[in-house]
Amino acid sequence: MASRHIFCARRGLLAGLLPSLLSMGGCTVFSSAPLWEVAKVAGMAASNSLGQSKAINTIYLPHEPVKQVCIEFNRDSQVADFIPALQAELNARAVQSRVYEPGVVLDTCPVWLRYQAYMQWAQPPLSDKYKFYMTAATITLQSGDGRIYASSSYETNDNFGVAKWTSTRSKIAPVVAAVMTGIE
Repeated sequence: MASRHIFCARRGLLAGLLPSLLSMGGCTVFSSAPLWEVAKVAGMAASNSLGQSKAINTIYLPHEPVKQVCIEFNRDSQVADFIPALQAELNARAVQSRVYEPGVVLDTCPVWLRYQAYMQWAQPPLSDKYKFYMTAATITLQSGDGRIYASSSYETNDNFGVAKWTSTRSKIAPVVAAVMTGIE
């Protein structure tokens, strides 16, 4: 009789979690350890809800809409996936970009994007391996002669240790939006 109640409780728990599971992207494989599955789903939900990034310290001066930027490569930035994430976000906003070495002067680049990004190493939950994560970044949009059009930053908001494990792209997306629109 007790095993029947456990089965009913598990089935009820699964039915309650089904809408959450269907709203999340990716795959989930059900195992014979339902409590472990519940813990994994709760972790994914927590990282999705607590890991929301936002732009901070935004400065925006009115300027013409930007359709093309030249990105000055920052050799001091240690975040390996920063440039691909940045270019993906710019591309999603219909802004073309190219990366150039520092000090290059081009007449064809009326708008430059300069950045700084910082990282740290730590162990993600339920892992025994260290992984890097971006802790902070600043993006500045400038004219060819150095006038600042916009600047915005990101800093890790360590909500119970889950926000830091979101992707670099999800962390800088609101910063790119703030630099392009002025809205934080």
